[in-house]
Amino acid sequence: MAERNVRVRFAPSPTGALHIGGVRTALYNYLFARQHGGKLIFRIEDTDSNRFVPGAEEYILDSFKWLGIKFDEGVSFGGEYGPYRQSERREIYKEYVRQLLDAGKAYIAFDTPEELEARRKEIQNFQYDAHTRMQMRNSLTMSKEEVDGLIDDGQQFVVRFKVDPGEEVHVNDMIRGDVCIKSDILDDKVLYKSADELPTYHLANIVDDHLMEISHVIRGEEWLPSAPLHVLLYRAFGWEDSMPRFAHLPLLLKPEGKGKLSKRDGDRLGFPVFPLEWHDPKTGEVSSGYRESGYFPEAVVNFLALLGWNPGTEQELFSLDELVQAFDITKCSKSGAKFDYKKGMWFNHEYILRKNDDEIAGLFAPIVANNGVEATMDQVKQVVHMMKDRVSFVKELWELCSFFFIAPTSYDEKTVKKRWKEYSAQQMTELAAVLEGIEDFSVEGQEPVVMKWVEDKGYKLGDIMNAFRLTLVGIGKGPGMFDISAFLGKEETLKRMRKAIEVLG
Repeated sequence: MAERNVRVRFAPSPTGALHIGGVRTALYNYLFARQHGGKLIFRIEDTDSNRFVPGAEEYILDSFKWLGIKFDEGVSFGGEYGPYRQSERREIYKEYVRQLLDAGKAYIAFDTPEELEARRKEIQNFQYDAHTRMQMRNSLTMSKEEVDGLIDDGQQFVVRFKVDPGEEVHVNDMIRGDVCIKSDILDDKVLYKSADELPTYHLANIVDDHLMEISHVIRGEEWLPSAPLHVLLYRAFGWEDSMPRFAHLPLLLKPEGKGKLSKRDGDRLGFPVFPLEWHDPKTGEVSSGYRESGYFPEAVVNFLALLGWNPGTEQELFSLDELVQAFDITKCSKSGAKFDYKKGMWFNHEYILRKNDDEIAGLFAPIVANNGVEATMDQVKQVVHMMKDRVSFVKELWELCSFFFIAPTSYDEKTVKKRWKEYSAQQMTELAAVLEGIEDFSVEGQEPVVMKWVEDKGYKLGDIMNAFRLTLVGIGKGPGMFDISAFLGKEETLKRMRKAIEVLG
């Protein structure tokens, strides 16, 4: 295995939006591939034609493009192992179905859904296996002539895998170690359906992984119960020596920690569970996405990487390249990872701080313009520099920063009650006169002059600054007062002060 080329795959079904858990699976595959100089393949598993949703495939590809997770081959990327869309591989699967039938490893079953339902009512916990298969309508209980006749008559059938009882099936999992399952508890899974001439997931994914020379299968924990069947299929085909290594990732759990994370949890608590906004073509429902909610792709990737894996150090902020260096699949947790969406917001805040003011200003400028304000990019940049450490999302800046661009039209009642004293009007009138006499209206030009005036007059600095803030901002928030007044300039500062004195008295 050490000399084998690393080839991993992410193989979603185009049945709707890409769940954030699927994004994490793809990310771990990407990190593993890059770390080992391997290839990441994008395959579409569309064998369930009834669940196909138009636009889902494009949505999945757009999501990874936004996140910066790049594939080396597959659907829309090309490669030498195609086709990479399972619905285009029907004839390939038929060949392997025949191979299993000819070797006696599988059999044809004609049981109708009604007959199977009747059996379930008759037999408690019924499953189609070594104990029940000889009581059913299949090629093990019928003559070849009967089977051929039913097929010739157009009777629908399935092909089932013949699981022999009494075996111990070992799955060597890179995260969980040796997982042993007794074959007696496995049912004879359906591998192929004549109705749509397509295989089920189990057969298609084994055949594809083998033919595409997949070296490692890194997938969600929900597939662990299927792993013994997949090992048996590799054996049945005689491919055990080239069977991929398995790694079953821990589930993403609800923020409370119990149960698998669902879209309902996001709706309930107000966070996205999809990378991009999703418009369901069947219901018309629109679901929020991380991109449209204002998250940076780097923050989402960083957040997801640490859900179920720990680098073993105190470091929390990782670039994609740093994640590639640090990632170790064997250090993934065996138990589920609680989806701490507030931590996701923290990551976005940290990435806002990491980005330069020009980039954040470029994102904030359209928001300023949409609020009817004409501001220069330099002004927007100054505001970003003062305020970006206070938000988790760029869109939150406007509510915090609008006072830089628009003078207050009212004054917060609680702040007025607390900060505007009976002598504030007089003090602010005096301060306005002091400010009017300052030629250099920069922070450095204002601060020493005002501080000396406060000291000379024996005023309380808190009284002056709190009232000053109220006149310029309308509420008790914002950065340093001289930063605000320097940004506004002398004329606007005095205009706001005089209006406040007039209104508040």
